[in-house]
Amino acid sequence: MITPKETHLILKPRPNCSFENEGVLNPACVEKDGLVHMFYRAVETGNYSTIGYCQLKNNRVIYRADQPIITREFDYESHGVEDPRITYLEGKYYLFYTAYDGQSATVAYATSSDLKTFTKHGLITPQISYDLAEDIFKLSGVHEKYSFFEQVFKQNRGSDVHLWEKDIALFPQKFKHQYAIIHRILPGIQILYFNKFSDLTNDFWLNYLQKLNHHVILEPLFDFENAYIGGGCPPVLTDAGWLLIYHSTQNSPEGQIYHASAALLDRDNPQKVLGRLPYPLFSPEKNWERLGTVNNVVFPTSAIIKADNLSIYYGAADFVIGLKVFSLSELLQQLLNSGQKKT
Repeated sequence: MITPKETHLILKPRPNCSFENEGVLNPACVEKDGLVHMFYRAVETGNYSTIGYCQLKNNRVIYRADQPIITREFDYESHGVEDPRITYLEGKYYLFYTAYDGQSATVAYATSSDLKTFTKHGLITPQISYDLAEDIFKLSGVHEKYSFFEQVFKQNRGSDVHLWEKDIALFPQKFKHQYAIIHRILPGIQILYFNKFSDLTNDFWLNYLQKLNHHVILEPLFDFENAYIGGGCPPVLTDAGWLLIYHSTQNSPEGQIYHASAALLDRDNPQKVLGRLPYPLFSPEKNWERLGTVNNVVFPTSAIIKADNLSIYYGAADFVIGLKVFSLSELLQQLLNSGQKKT
């Protein structure tokens, strides 16, 4: 097991601030000019979300915007812009977020050159029914549990619910001149390569889904992820390979528990798993991680490396934002020694 060097409660909701009076969570963070720029999901009354913004220095908030930096504008995001992830690539910042219309969750993205103003570019995930997706899953060679989730979402969200897509993060480099994104179709984590964002049409996705079994990186393996797993932080490049911090969801007698987990992927072929912790990297332990809007949740969404410090920013109990700092070298050694390898 690995123990964090530090744990901090970084950000709480502001009760008197209308756009984030119900919670702050699941931040996207990037370091620039000695500051950590944090873009976080801000929840207002009625469970409507926007993206708030603050700046950290030495783990302390030194600036916090009084208005959201990204708001709800279009029908597909009418109920929320949620759970951002940010990546810097080739001179541009790419911010991905879940677009929620009150029934279906899809993914959109925006870009910025200065972290001050963002331009939205619309949806990039398939606009197809879960019913159609499930028919494709049956022929794609993936585990039968992929079909199971269609029934869950149709029961909870209605028969016309779209394929539920969340947790997209972009690799900070291209592979053979192609973009690569981590994404989550329940219950696993997959990878997608593409030439340009305009390629991500419904037809492109339908062709991709027909071969989904060829794109899976990780699927649930351990008891602490017996429900499903999903993306967390954008992949971080280390000397040993790509470090992937993701979330694992466990069905337990006390209800669902969200853990933070870790895997190590090959530098040149991220579908090759070099190591995977057979236990959670961390779990809800502090009162503010166990009790909140949704109890027993730690949800990692951003990681920054500085020297041997791995700083992981995460939502806690869907109500506040925390930070844990680990020894990078210790974590990499445990991953390389884990024996959980996929060839």
